[in-house]
Formats: sequence, C-alpha cells, structure tokens
Amino acid sequence: MKISNILEKIEDKQLFVPAFQREFVWRREDAKQLVDSLIKEYPTGTMLTWETANPPEFKGPHKYNDSQGAVRVLLDGQQRVTTLYMLIRGAIPPYYTIEEIMHDPRGLYVNLDTLELSYYVKTRMEGNPLWQNITDVLQGKVSAFDLHDQFRQLDAELNNEQLKRLNDHINRITLIKDRDFPEQSVPPHATVREAIDIFYKVNASGVSLTDAELALAQISGYWPEARQRFKRKLAALEREGFLLRLDFLVYVLLGCLHHMGSDMRRLHGEENRERLQDAWGRLEGPVLDYAVNLLRSRACVDHSDEINSIYALVPIIVYCFDKPGTHLTDTEIRKLVKWFYYSQIRARYVSQMPQKLDHDLRIVKESRQPFDDLLQIIAEESRLEIMPYEFVGRGVRHPLFSMVRWYLKSRGAVCMTTGMPIRKNMGSKYELEWDHIFPYSRLKKRGYGKGNRVKYALAQELTNRAILTQVANRAKAGRTAAKYLAWARERFPKALELQCIPEDENLWELDNYERFLEARRKLLADHLNGFLEGITKTEEAATGVTLEDMIAEGESDELEFKASLRWDVRERMINKKLEEGVIKTVAAFANSQGGTLLIGIDDDGQIEGLDHDYLSLGGADQDKFELHLRNLLNQHLGKAFVASKVEVNFLEVAGEEICQVDVQPATAPVVMKAKGKDGQSTEKLYVRSGNSSQEIPLSEMHEYIKERF
Repeated sequence: MKISNILEKIEDKQLFVPAFQREFVWRREDAKQLVDSLIKEYPTGTMLTWETANPPEFKGPHKYNDSQGAVRVLLDGQQRVTTLYMLIRGAIPPYYTIEEIMHDPRGLYVNLDTLELSYYVKTRMEGNPLWQNITDVLQGKVSAFDLHDQFRQLDAELNNEQLKRLNDHINRITLIKDRDFPEQSVPPHATVREAIDIFYKVNASGVSLTDAELALAQISGYWPEARQRFKRKLAALEREGFLLRLDFLVYVLLGCLHHMGSDMRRLHGEENRERLQDAWGRLEGPVLDYAVNLLRSRACVDHSDEINSIYALVPIIVYCFDKPGTHLTDTEIRKLVKWFYYSQIRARYVSQMPQKLDHDLRIVKESRQPFDDLLQIIAEESRLEIMPYEFVGRGVRHPLFSMVRWYLKSRGAVCMTTGMPIRKNMGSKYELEWDHIFPYSRLKKRGYGKGNRVKYALAQELTNRAILTQVANRAKAGRTAAKYLAWARERFPKALELQCIPEDENLWELDNYERFLEARRKLLADHLNGFLEGITKTEEAATGVTLEDMIAEGESDELEFKASLRWDVRERMINKKLEEGVIKTVAAFANSQGGTLLIGIDDDGQIEGLDHDYLSLGGADQDKFELHLRNLLNQHLGKAFVASKVEVNFLEVAGEEICQVDVQPATAPVVMKAKGKDGQSTEKLYVRSGNSSQEIPLSEMHEYIKERF
C-alpha cells in the first residue's frame, strides 16, 4: 500500500490503530533513520493489517459502529505510520493527542544539496537556504526556483547544474509519498484474541533480528571473517561440553569493550574493528578457555545444560578478560564461584537481562571486590539462605536442581547402581541422568498421576531424584524405593549419604513418601547452605546507589532532572531561560541540604542525552559543555562557591551521555544574580521545597538564613 493511501485511509476512517498497541515511543533518531531509508529507497519493513467487521477498541476518540462494515486495523507498523503522518501532514494523527506524543518527530530538516537530515541547529542552518523543513518539502512548498530566489537575495547564484541537482533531490523526497509499504494480512475470520496473539508474535518472535543478531550483522560487515572465527570457537567449546550461541559471544564482546549489556549499537560502527579484533584475539585464545576450565574445575560445571542462566558467564568472562595475564587468585576464584552459584539459584538474569548486565558489568569494572558487591545485590533482592519449602513441587528444571547436582559432584558422590563417580568430563555428549527414587509407576497408582496437579508435582519433585549413569538408569528398572535403596547401601555403603538421601528405612516405604520428601528437603537445604557459606567469606559492603536507581526513584528534595541545559525540545531552539533553571536548582541545593542535578533526563525520567546541547554549543563535547556550565554558574553564583561546592561529571545511561552536577551544602547563603524584566540586576535566594526550587520571599529571608546558616 502506498504511503499516501495509508494516510488517506486514516483520515477517511478506513484504517485504525487498535488500543492494545503500545503508545508512540519512537524517538527523533528513529524518525530520522526512517526518512533516510525512504530517501535512499532502502527496505523499511512491512505492514500487518486485519480487515474485520468485529474490531477491537481503537485508539483515539472514534468508536466503531456496525454501519461501517469491515474496517482495516493496523497491527504492526504503527510507529512508522505515525511518524510519517506527522512529517508529511505536519499534524498529529487523529488517534493521538499532542500530550500523548512523547517525542514529536516534526521539525526535521533536510539539506537539499547533500540530503543530510538533522533537527534544527541555528548555527548550521540559519541563513542557509539549502536547509529546509522536510514537511514543507513533502507538502510541495519548496521548489528549486524558490531556492534560486533565496540565494539571489543573499547575493549568490546557483548554476544550472546545481539547480538540476536540487530539483532532483526535491523530487526524490516528494516521491516518498508514493513509496509502498508491503502489506501482510491477518485472515478476516480471525478473532480479536487471535489477532492480538499474532500482533505479539510479530513483535516478539525469534524471526526478527535480535539486537545481538543485528550487531553481529554489522560486525560482519566491517570484519567479514568475524562470523566464521566465532563459529570455530563455538565448535571447540561445544566439544568441551559448553554449547553457546553467537549472540552470547556478542554480549561478551560488548561487555569486554564497553562494560555494558544493553546498547548493542556500540558495536555497529567500523571504529570498533581494531579494538574488537584485539579483544577477540584474547577471548578465543586464553580467556574463554580459562573461564570454562575454571567453572569445570572449581564449580563442578561439566556441561552448559547444567546452567540455567548462561548469561551469568558474561561478568565472569569480562572479569577474567580485565585481569592482567587472565589468571585469578584462589580467593578471587572462590568469590566468583560463590556468586555464580547464587546467580543461578536466584535467577539473576532470567528477566531484564541486558539492564542487569549493565549494572553488574559496571561493578566489575569499578569495584575492588566486585563479586562481594554482586553477591550483596542478590542478597538485597532475595534471600541467600535456601529454605526447605523452596523444594516443594520443584522439578528438575528448577535452578535448585543444578545446585544440588554441583554440590553432589563436589563431595564425590557416586552412582548408587555402579559406584562410579558422577563427576567426569562428558564433552558435547551429556551422559548423566536423574531418575525417580520412588518409581513414578508406583506413585501413579497411589494418586500421584496427572489427574491431580499438586500430587503429580510432588511425584516429580527434584527431592525424589537420584543422579545416575545411563547404564545404571536402565538397570534400575522399577524396583520399590525400599528395595533399591537397601540394595544400593549394601553394595556402596556411602552412596546414600553422598547423595543426601535419608537413611531412615521407615521413610523408604511408599506409605511414607511425603515424609521422605520432607526429610530430604531439610537435608538438602542444610547441606547446600553449609556448602555455599563455606566456599569463602565475602565482605558485606554497602552497595552504592547507581544512576539508574536514582532515576527510577524520581525527583526529590535532593534530586532534580533537567531535559537539557539550553535546548528547548518542544520549540526546537536554544532557550536561555532553561539555563536560568539550572542555575536556580544549583543555588537551591546549596542553600538547602545539597543535592544532585541530572541534565539530559526529562521530568518523567526518560533519557534525552546531551546531543542537542552539544549541537547548540557548536558541536561541542564534554569539555566545552562543562566549561559553558561552569561559566554560567561562576557568573551568577560566584567562582569561590562553584570551585569548592560543585562537582561536574559525565556518565552514560542507555547509550546516552548524562551530566551529573553534585552540589554540597553551602556554608553561607548563595545568592543568584540575574537581570529582571526591566533589565536591572537583581539578587534572589532559592531553596528546595519538596522536588522543586522556590524563591524565599524578602519577608522570610532573614529568618531562613538565621536558621540555616
């Protein structure tokens, strides 16, 4: 369907966006990239629509009525369509209000000579007719003849070749409206529930590229041998029993190069090539092998199938990578192993994995005792001690079973049928098995079958499992627990003890099955807690508050956000009034109990970054930004105060630079010097009140200064 037709159908109430879709979340960079792809005639994805006479609720004020008949619902492609509507029409689409548009993509400019896209920067665009608002171009308000006249007014002339080039570029942009979005359709007979299922599958299925897969594609573009080298190493690790994927290696590379786990775009640029190749040279040489051997020899991890969350290996590998010569001390290894065990038991990376890697890899980089600190984080989020009730109804896929297996191997447990140690190198073929101590066939006859969900879970509970070899599992057959355990103890006297199986023979009877489970739960919990605690002593250090934690807490009397220093996001221009707001906040913190100002974060905690401020300062960097900020503060608050009480740092969150201004309480009143509306100099005293900065009235100033200072 042509883009122009899509917009017309929206306006004619023939195409609707369902209410179950997320809101418009694209940022301006996303809008710029879409337009760039359209101008260059690159693929821009497909639309998924559904024609139905029984639609779900729509976004916006329109309500469906039966007289409309069948309407078309846009299931996938909403972000692109909304962006194009605003850029082409210059207006908000009817299914949104201006308040719902978090990042308005309008105001995008195009250089008609180079086709470069950018949002307005006065220093680059003012007085340059080549820079035009792309909405005006798309609406036919700009022609090569208009540009010719504008250049004449500037005493400049365009030759015929230049005019032809500009005219071709204008035509290329206006033809965007005639570009097609390939359309896929959901069958009309689908129900609302089926349509929603399809929507989520399209947006979350493994068919589309993940961030890691996209990064790998980019890496392969500037380093063609990368994929094959990665695959060769994966094949070698698989022969050792560690079956890893390409995207795992991409996370490892991101961690080694940038100590983060979320912003895969960091690996996209060709400027990474030399560093990435050097990093991979160390990884495929000593580092990956060292980390794998460390886990096998010290953590009893013989196969990746035993690991519930493979991404716990990323901080370990990065830590080994960062160590000169790779090798760790015995104490470092013990702390690492202890943290690894708890990361598995408490499912550290089961959800929000990239964000947690960001947090943990920063600690690996900055802390002198990273695994103490990482363990403390787990302890703060959940209990370290394993309780007997945690085993109730838990099967062999639960992380506790992996911990049981590692513990039993560490203490030299043996197969109860063959007497062979359950610890051995297995390589790519995983040979250990686990079987019911009380045979399921017998439990099923006692009511523990699939007809009773709770009872069935007890029959499959990991505490009813023994770790055996394949041969032993076949030989065991279906003997009763009492006969099998008595036979095993007679042949191998320590076998039951080593696998933490209760040796009270009364508990081996089928009538006492649930008492057996209770006894083994307690036995395993006691043994595991003792084992984990005994690995090594870790220091209980108070973990500092991270920038992400601060942002999540929101503004307070000691924390304030500013989207920018001087760039007005809505008006898309420099606004020096915003600078006054920053100065006022710093003064208010100083006159109160101190505080932190984060520049590059909007009021809702959304990351804006400093790019617009940098451009507003002539393409500045951190040094120029800090110099400008300090000059403002010196001018309005005084050099002595700024030098002694204000600290400026630059940090990174979600791939964006943020300026953190820490202000200590002042020892004397800090008065802000400014000019009033009449142009006369004034002095004002600001203090914090809740999450805002307020001026102290003259009538209250003396009393406040007396109490505060």
